Amino acid sequence: MNLSKIEIITGMSKLPNLKRVLTKAGVRGMTVIQVLGCGIEKGTREYEIDEYEEMELLPKQQINIVVETAKVPEIIEIVKQELYTGHIGDGKIFVYGIDNVIRVRTGDEGMDAL
Repeated sequence: MNLSKIEIITGMSKLPNLKRVLTKAGVRGMTVIQVLGCGIEKGTREYEIDEYEEMELLPKQQINIVVETAKVPEIIEIVKQELYTGHIGDGKIFVYGIDNVIRVRTGDEGMDAL
């Protein structure tokens, strides 16, 4: 089974356009979770002069999708193009291998479960 999970963490305003381009790319489902977090900048916004001593957790979205591993490079490129602004907060992409997927209702496994 060649499935991968792509986890995207980005700002709150990015979902509508990201959802549109992922749908066009053939992504058949996604899970979106509202989360709090920060990266290496500790929540400092680009326009702020001083860096915080303590992390400030900012509202983000975590978008999870599962796709065929062969499609991962294409999907990642699409996500990067859609999210890129060149500024702090564009986001992160994590890729994980998936051992199996099971649709509870039918018992389908693997690609059939997606």
